[in-house]
Amino acid sequence: MSTVRNVPFSELRCGEAQTMKHTVTRRDIDLFAASSGDNNPVHLDEDYASKTRFGRTIMHGMFSGALISRMLGTQFPGPGTIYLSQHLDFCAPVYCGDELTLHMTVESIHPEKPVATLHCDIVNQDGITVTVGTSVVLVPRTEETTTLPPLPEVIISGD
Repeated sequence: MSTVRNVPFSELRCGEAQTMKHTVTRRDIDLFAASSGDNNPVHLDEDYASKTRFGRTIMHGMFSGALISRMLGTQFPGPGTIYLSQHLDFCAPVYCGDELTLHMTVESIHPEKPVATLHCDIVNQDGITVTVGTSVVLVPRTEETTTLPPLPEVIISGD
């Protein structure tokens, strides 16, 4: 388990930025398909996907949103952050094995409420932007250091 400190609203500044890396695995694709119910064959069937414009299976676009959610809730601003809205543009496909780097930058801070708008972009290992967007979040007012609970264990079977 890891211990993390959030960035409370009083400390958040426009232009402040953080990054996070994630390498996409086949397990990520399978887990996302299972949890979302999206079994589009372009994500799960290599034979089918080989005949598409992508030439192989691709990650679900909304997985980018899940990575952004992960970063918002566990890193920046961190625990206690609540999503209010998200806009995403999917610019390029994401493949199994891609190393993604998320960049999150504070674009604006509401003058009266603990609300911030963050610019999010995700690039792959070749520097290609795969997703861009903005997140509007409710930022915690108080500083908090907490231990993140362990993720639940999930077993995937082909049945």
